[in-house]
Amino acid sequence: MKMILIAGTIVVLAVGFAVARAMRAGEKAPSPGTAAPDFTLNSQDGKALSLHDFRGKWVVLYFYPKDFTSGCTKEAHNFQRDLPQYEQKNAVILGVSGQDALTHQKFCVKEGLGFRLLADTNFQASSAYGSVVNLGVGKLSARHTFLIDPSGVIRKTYLTVNPEKHSAEVLADLSQLQQPPG
Repeated sequence: MKMILIAGTIVVLAVGFAVARAMRAGEKAPSPGTAAPDFTLNSQDGKALSLHDFRGKWVVLYFYPKDFTSGCTKEAHNFQRDLPQYEQKNAVILGVSGQDALTHQKFCVKEGLGFRLLADTNFQASSAYGSVVNLGVGKLSARHTFLIDPSGVIRKTYLTVNPEKHSAEVLADLSQLQQPPG
């Protein structure tokens, strides 16, 4: 009984530690109004893509922990559901996590995703965006999103994301940002 209590305490502390690290991950995130850090990563089809390839379009750059998990699947499904609306607004969706391109490909096929997922296996892009959670035994991309304008400037950051409502929130902000001044 004592061993179970000790093991339970260790698990609770480890989870608490991971949550605290995830909350601090956004402290180094680039701010709205700054240039979006460029990167080059392979997509699920194995082709290298760079952020600068999307100049002239709005970019929803979302970082997420792991393919095939419940929150990440829900978030991806909602972006997929809303993809036609993003396309009408001249926006592309790019998902980034630490899995490799083959895992992303399987995730896209299984979940019917029609946007690009990028393999950040060395956490280069995740680090540049302050979106890495170091769990001690491994790293994950934090659930953060950056809304980048057609000239490559970050217009909005989301460092606290609810996967259930996130796509609708980003669409609303994108619509507001695209309104002519006046």
